[in-house]
Amino acid sequence: MRVLVTGGQGFLGQAVCRALDAAGHDVTVLGRRAGVDIRDRENVAAFVKATRPEAVCHLAALTRARDSFADPLTYFDVNAGGTLNLLLALDRPIPFVLASSSIVYGGQRTGALTEDLDPHPESPYAASKVAAEQVVLAAGGVVLRCFNVAGPGDTDTTRIIPNVLRAITGELPHVTLNGDGSATRDFVHVADAAWAVVEALNGAGTYNIGSGVGTSMAAIIQAAERITGKRVPVKHNSPKPEPRHLIADITRAKTGLGWEPRQSSLDQILTDAWTTAGTDPASARMTA
Repeated sequence: MRVLVTGGQGFLGQAVCRALDAAGHDVTVLGRRAGVDIRDRENVAAFVKATRPEAVCHLAALTRARDSFADPLTYFDVNAGGTLNLLLALDRPIPFVLASSSIVYGGQRTGALTEDLDPHPESPYAASKVAAEQVVLAAGGVVLRCFNVAGPGDTDTTRIIPNVLRAITGELPHVTLNGDGSATRDFVHVADAAWAVVEALNGAGTYNIGSGVGTSMAAIIQAAERITGKRVPVKHNSPKPEPRHLIADITRAKTGLGWEPRQSSLDQILTDAWTTAGTDPASARMTA
């Protein structure tokens, strides 16, 4: 099947392209390297017409929640407008998978989150992803709400695991934790998330993509020290008001897509990330 991938040069996008190739699909990447800006409706339409995809995996997005407060309209232009441009470019219904984010649930809940919860966006970024989800679902596509995608190739300095590895190598003086680092989050291996995108080509509706397991920030540091044999310098800040436990309920993905995480143990994520640390190019803010 001919599959068009946006964001194919990004962290998740590269893994998705590899997974699609391994599954026997013919992959074409739409993005700036192909001379197309997702915001340019005319050029997007021309590219889609020329390549005639039989499915779309839409991963391109701006993803920094803090940055979105300073430039909300650009976030909506890229994340919601770009999604609409892609859908309008299609002249027939084909499988369409959107990589969304667990950020749409907001930070007012705790425990295992199900897809039946109403979105509660708390930033322009989150709101733009909710808008993108709505237009995709209205068009009959699939939405994947990815939790904390991690593993080899992740160089995003806003995330805990890359920063732990940077602290180990001396690139950072220390890792900063709020309080004792006991708050837990759900981390999913990038390879598992990529296979979820592939499986979703045959799906419908909205699915959480995570490990279904909560991992504390302190546990990440302890495991990183054990796996690398090196100390992680840590600076503790005062505790901040935040959900204590946020994990994905992945029941629907298991039953609806036949997908489940196979490489998302903390040790596997850290081992793979450490093995490739410093060998992958930094992913751009806009993975288009």
